[in-house]
Amino acid sequence: MKTRTLLSLFVLLTLSLSSCLKDDVEVRHIVYTPEEYAAISGVLNLPNDQVNFGVDLPQHMKNLGMVPPQISNAKATLGRVLFYDKQLSRNQTVSCASCHHQELAFADNKRFSEGFNGELTLRNSLALGSVANFKSSYEGGSTFSGSGQPQFFFWDERAHTIQEQSSLTLQDDIEMGMDLNELSSRLSAEEYYRVLFRKAYGTDVLHPALITEALQEFVNAMVSTSTRFDEGIAAASGDPFRDFPNFTQQENLGKNLFVQHCSSCHGANMSISPEKVANNGLDEVYQDEGVGGVTNQNTDIGKFKVPFLRNIALTAPYMHDGRFASLEEVVEHYNSGVKMHQNLDHRLRTEDGSGPRRLELSQQEKDALVAFLNTLTDETLVTASRFSDPFK
Repeated sequence: MKTRTLLSLFVLLTLSLSSCLKDDVEVRHIVYTPEEYAAISGVLNLPNDQVNFGVDLPQHMKNLGMVPPQISNAKATLGRVLFYDKQLSRNQTVSCASCHHQELAFADNKRFSEGFNGELTLRNSLALGSVANFKSSYEGGSTFSGSGQPQFFFWDERAHTIQEQSSLTLQDDIEMGMDLNELSSRLSAEEYYRVLFRKAYGTDVLHPALITEALQEFVNAMVSTSTRFDEGIAAASGDPFRDFPNFTQQENLGKNLFVQHCSSCHGANMSISPEKVANNGLDEVYQDEGVGGVTNQNTDIGKFKVPFLRNIALTAPYMHDGRFASLEEVVEHYNSGVKMHQNLDHRLRTEDGSGPRRLELSQQEKDALVAFLNTLTDETLVTASRFSDPFK
C-alpha cells in the first residue's frame, strides 16, 4: 500500500511538473534562431522572445468609437530599432529619438532641436506621446470630431500619415538630410537589419517604403492611457463634466475651467480632438505663416496644428516656436496675452468679433488649470522598456 501511494504521488508530481513546463513553453515565443540572435545581440538589447506591442484602450475610449490598431510585433520591433539608430541621418549623428525623448513623452526640451549638422530646426518638436494612441485618436477624430475632418501631421499638417511624416523628416536638409535609397543601402550592410527585416517582411530587400512603414508601426504602438485623468473619467462613466473622485478640489476646478474654456479646441475627453488647426493669437504679424505657408491662402496665415495635450507637463517648451517655457506662461497667454489677427479663431474673439477675448482668470483659477494639466501625465509610457533605446 505504501509503495502504491508513493508511486501515485510520484506520477502526480511528474504530471504537475510536465504541465508547468508545457505552460512555460507555450508562454515563451522564441523569435530568432541561434545564428540570428547572435547577429542581433552583438549590437542590440533585444530579448529572444516576443515583445508585445499590442494596443489596448480603456472602455471610456472604446465608448467614443475609438478602435485600437492591429500592430505587428515584428514590424514594431524593427521600427523601434530604426527610431533610435543614428545611421538614419546623413552623417550618423542624430536619430529620431534625438528630438523625441521617451522620458519627455517623445518631445524635446529645447525650443528648436539640433539637426544632423548642428543647424536648428525651424519649429519645436511635437510630442509623439501627446495622444492616447496615434491611429486611434487621429482616425477617431476624423469620424467623431465636431469638424469631421481628419487630423494630419507636423505643425502645418503637410503630412497625411506618420509614414509620410517620417519620409519628409529623414530627407529634410536640416533634420536628418538622408537620401532614402542611400539609407536602404547603408542598412542592408548590417546583418542585424537583414534579420529584422526578414522577421518583419520576409525579405532582405530594405526598400525605403518598408523603413518608413516600420517606423509608423512603432509610433502607432505607442499608447498613453494610464493617467490620473483616465482613472477619473473612467470613474465618472466617461463624463468629463462630472467631478472626478480621484482629483483634488483644485484639480476638479481646473478641469471644469478647461472644459468651459479650452475643450472646444482640444477636446474634453483628451482622446479625440474637435479642432484641426487654429490661429490662437500669438502674434499680430506672423513670420512663420503656418498652414498658410503650405496652402498659400491668406485665410490660413498664422494657423497651426491644435495639439493633443496628454503628457503636456513633460513637453515644455510650448507652441510651434517653443516661446513659452512653462504651463504657467501658456495659461497666461490665454488669460491676458491673446493678440488680434485677421485669422484669430472665433472662440478667442469677443462677441462682436472685433477684438481678442481673454480669460481674465484669478490666480487661484490659473493655478487650478495648471494643476489639472499635470493630471495628464502617463508614467507608464515614459518608462516602458518596449519603447526604450535598444542599442547597447
